[in-house]
Amino acid sequence: IRHQMNKVCVVIGSRANYSSIKSAMRAFKAHDGIKLQLVLSASAILDRYGSVNKLIEEDGFAPDAEIHMLIEGETPETMAKSTGLGLLELPTVLSRLEPDFVVVIGDRFETMSVTLAAAYMNIPIAHTMGGEVSGTIDESIRHATTKFAHVHFPASKGAAERIIKLGERSEDVHLVGCPRIDLVKELIEEGNGAKRAHEVISETGVGGQIDLDQPFLLVSQHPVTTEYGLSTEHISNTLKAVSDVGMQAIVLWPNPDAGSDEISRGIRRWREQGQDGNMRFFKNLPIDVYIHLMNTTSCLVGNSSSGIREGAFIGTPVVNVGTRQSNRERGQNVIDCSNDAAAIHDGILRQINHGKYAMDAVYGDGSAGVQIAEILSTKKVNVQKCITF
Repeated sequence: IRHQMNKVCVVIGSRANYSSIKSAMRAFKAHDGIKLQLVLSASAILDRYGSVNKLIEEDGFAPDAEIHMLIEGETPETMAKSTGLGLLELPTVLSRLEPDFVVVIGDRFETMSVTLAAAYMNIPIAHTMGGEVSGTIDESIRHATTKFAHVHFPASKGAAERIIKLGERSEDVHLVGCPRIDLVKELIEEGNGAKRAHEVISETGVGGQIDLDQPFLLVSQHPVTTEYGLSTEHISNTLKAVSDVGMQAIVLWPNPDAGSDEISRGIRRWREQGQDGNMRFFKNLPIDVYIHLMNTTSCLVGNSSSGIREGAFIGTPVVNVGTRQSNRERGQNVIDCSNDAAAIHDGILRQINHGKYAMDAVYGDGSAGVQIAEILSTKKVNVQKCITF
């Protein structure tokens, strides 16, 4: 007798969302106790952020719905309005899909829309990557989502302990690790990313040509929402430091948080001044290519959480710039520095001289997705939360 399948709805709003849940989505799709539902929203369906929806479909996932909710502008005001627009659109989709669980990921602003919609509609919420600490508005969104969620899948031991301290029941907190590490482990073990990386880097992007057989830097820097108005200065300092090192560099476009236009402006200004001869710029890179680059770069520079998470597992030398990742658990591979160009420059040289670090499994061993699927296939929760204090 076939048992009842739990309908698990994953809402993806960005490229970071997708890489953070892809391994779990594959496990959901393969599990005979789960029916995967997929909703794409926000920057995941916009070409200017790299058409993540096309990557998702190429990976074999068929969206059940797409929601346009991102208001142009990338300011604190438009970020708030986008969150509200998502909250207006999502209930219609969730009402049609009738999921048993909605999976919300981490701490992006669009996560707040999904969380509130599901909570008001009495749909149990499963939250990945909660309990961590960092800078920006992400910190508040992450902990707020934890208090709405019914099932928790933290990525590290410290995060799991923090969720329980917030009053969540220990039996609902499952320490599984970060699903992004699953992809890293798989891709590094396959060890065949070089050919595809060479093709993607040479055939896409803009700027100077990059020779991946020679040492290169990787730059991934996003706006700090609580320091709105400073992002152009921040990225300019980073690009200057990278340029002064004299090594070729691959630079990624920012995410759509408030201040994104400021970073984009800084990058465009840098290119217009003709200072990008040894740099190549990309809106988005496939996950397998990005992981190969992290595994082979001399140093990752910027404020992306990938340096903290994947970087620890891979052993990537990282210079973490500014306050975006303040207080987040990290391995020995990370050097923290201010947004000062000289400080960034010195940090890069230190990391180049150090070279690759040993693997650190602070964010899991690469089995998160399968664990999440197994738990959600049978998990029963009371939609009225029982909080312990």
